[in-house]
Amino acid sequence: MNKPKNTPDIFGKAFIAYFENGDNTDIVVHSPDFDDDVIPVPYLFRKYKEMPRLEQKALQLCRGKVLDVGCGAGSHALYLQQERKLAVTAIDTSGGAIEVCRKRGISDARNIAFEDLSEEKYDTILLLMNGTGIVGKMKFLDAFFEQLKKLLSEKGQVLIDSSDLIYLFDADEDGGVWVDSSQGYYGELTYRLSYKAETSSSFDWLYLDFESLSLAAGKNSFKCEKIFEGEHYDYLARLTVK
Repeated sequence: MNKPKNTPDIFGKAFIAYFENGDNTDIVVHSPDFDDDVIPVPYLFRKYKEMPRLEQKALQLCRGKVLDVGCGAGSHALYLQQERKLAVTAIDTSGGAIEVCRKRGISDARNIAFEDLSEEKYDTILLLMNGTGIVGKMKFLDAFFEQLKKLLSEKGQVLIDSSDLIYLFDADEDGGVWVDSSQGYYGELTYRLSYKAETSSSFDWLYLDFESLSLAAGKNSFKCEKIFEGEHYDYLARLTVK
């Protein structure tokens, strides 16, 4: 898997500034493929009732010991811990994010990358807000599934979401879409983040259509089910070991 450089800690600085001082300066997202976009920091502190239906569905399906991967400011983990009374381990590569998670009351918040975890087993592994993103590129999918196998309990489940970016391409008269495969998979993107005067290094981020996820899952001895479909080519999938 691709491990993005976490210098400077853009998310962490934005989370701390908002949590401690109410500073809601946006995080700006840069990509060579699209115009700049923004991430409103208060949205990452949202409560359950403010979450999209896909996220609410995922949180209701969590069971047992939960691993929240890329937990951010901890909104999902906090709900699972406080409302569902589940044991949750929240992880993120942002030290600032983990500091905020702990201050918000998450009992087990760790500054560690998903691929660096070992030993422990989880009944639910939760990857939300384009959970396939951490894979980085298609070529790392096998390594991603191998790590899932190491961390899942015997009857464990993975709840993961993503979006099919095919909608960004123009359809022909018959509704078909032509994509130049020589340029690589169309869901492989590169981003940089900026916050105030600081900008991160570039990192890879993968948006994965459901069919590709299902094929990769089958290749790695996983069953893949689509359990929720959103209105904007987004979906929630459940992965279990066959």
